[in-house]
Amino acid sequence: MNSKVSDRIATGVFVLLASIIVLLLVSLFGYILVRGVPHISLDFLTTESSTVSAGGGIRDQLFNSFYVLFITMLITVPLGVCGGIYMAEYAKPGKLTNFIRSCIEMLASLPSIVVGMFGLLIFVNTFDWGYSIIGGALALTIFNIPTMVRVTEDSIRSVPGELKEASLALGITHWHTIKTVILPSAFPGILTGAILAAGRVFGEAAALLFTVGLSTPRLDYGNWNPFSEDSPLNLMRPAETLSVHIWATNTNGIIPDIDAVSAGASAILILSVLLFNLIARWLGSIIHKKYTASK
Repeated sequence: MNSKVSDRIATGVFVLLASIIVLLLVSLFGYILVRGVPHISLDFLTTESSTVSAGGGIRDQLFNSFYVLFITMLITVPLGVCGGIYMAEYAKPGKLTNFIRSCIEMLASLPSIVVGMFGLLIFVNTFDWGYSIIGGALALTIFNIPTMVRVTEDSIRSVPGELKEASLALGITHWHTIKTVILPSAFPGILTGAILAAGRVFGEAAALLFTVGLSTPRLDYGNWNPFSEDSPLNLMRPAETLSVHIWATNTNGIIPDIDAVSAGASAILILSVLLFNLIARWLGSIIHKKYTASK
């Protein structure tokens, strides 16, 4: 077998594998959307859910999902990026650095149910917060930080060394070089890590079952005082998310239209993740062009 035949066979195998992945993704998304989109309506999106009667919506669960996502990323991104900068630019090879890497890899391999049980033990019981948004956000931060750290580190290391050397040669400080030269160049990779972490947060259910709970108090969306009990911005209230609601509906639900609610909520979850990814990449492209002056 000559090299040209081997190359064609290898190319065909890779194309086939890529086609299978795309086919599986399209089939999964198509199945969920075909079953769920017909049940989506304005009332479905703006009506609170019901546990006993038909006609309930997902208003509170949808808001809770985005709010938990926002709080989690607000904590995860700064910590993860700072950790990645330290590992790429400041950490010296040695036992301490190897220990830190081992800890990062260990956190990345933790099952979400274990993180949820840890959150239940620490945030819910030990800190006596009860089921709360802040407890769920901190639990999700635990297994999202490793992703952000590794992606940030790899993105920074992939920046051509000549850029850093040229900046330092001009007398610019190390930190200013990181801030104005390295981070803008590494931004697309960091954004990819943030999108992966955000997608995991939005679809997570196991960890949130034990930290944010399976219920949502009656909310007043006209009350934006974060310290009020019925305010949607209150970080100390329980908040059933969309993914948890889908799980609860399919396992413990007794409403007559359980299939419609489950299918509609699943479709909204998929569409929300897709929309979030598209918007994040669009904004990332704009920011990258602004900081790098690229077209």
